[in-house]
Amino acid sequence: MNEISEMAADLDRARDIVADSRRIVVFTGAGISTDSGIPDFRGPNGVWTKNPAAEKASTLQHYLAEPELRAVAWQNRLTTPAWTAEPNSGHVAIVELERQDRIHAIVTQNIDGLHQKAGSDPDKVVEVHGTVWFTRCWECEDRRPMKEALDRVRGGDPDPSCVECGGIVKSDTISFGQSLVPSVIDRAMRVSDECDLLLAVGSTLSVYPAANCVPRAKAGGAKVIIVNGDETGMDRYADVLLLGSIGAILPALVT
Repeated sequence: MNEISEMAADLDRARDIVADSRRIVVFTGAGISTDSGIPDFRGPNGVWTKNPAAEKASTLQHYLAEPELRAVAWQNRLTTPAWTAEPNSGHVAIVELERQDRIHAIVTQNIDGLHQKAGSDPDKVVEVHGTVWFTRCWECEDRRPMKEALDRVRGGDPDPSCVECGGIVKSDTISFGQSLVPSVIDRAMRVSDECDLLLAVGSTLSVYPAANCVPRAKAGGAKVIIVNGDETGMDRYADVLLLGSIGAILPALVT
């Protein structure tokens, strides 16, 4: 028996819940993007598992204090898989839910922009950890397309500074030690309060405060469906728990 047939009863229950829902919040983590060739961070083939220096570069205090580390980080950005990655069947399934007018919001921990690339309405996507597609100056907060900084790196600038104030420039993502943007996390919590279904996909649901979307939705009376490759920190809240291939399970939920 294949994976889908083995979970047929749970899948039927989940499909019924999706069909009855009109204000779905989809919460996504790194697991939805691995089929697009974007590795997670701490898995066996994760970015930080293979290259501990990359984790150090993701820590704000080190990034701001060490020019040599920033230079390495800029070189790594030149070849990040996000630039060429394409959305997979999981992203496409979420777009189909949106086409059916069932999506209230997509709260994502991912920084790859694949939801938007798949066709999701950018106004519905809440990027709680920021985006790799833009840069932001740490000093004056000037925000620009990442391409501009990468072109400067390719031209020989090892650590491009802000063109407005000369300050340190970083990816417009949330680093370790950096506070989340209050308005963004507030929106994530608000849409979770408002939804009738929280569909959590590809996340361990162990990174806070974003993971609080699940109990917030549950407390508001919403159903919770969790789709992931392994157990999560929020399984106890799930009305239906579907463990397996995200790329196979999500399309099965919306057909």
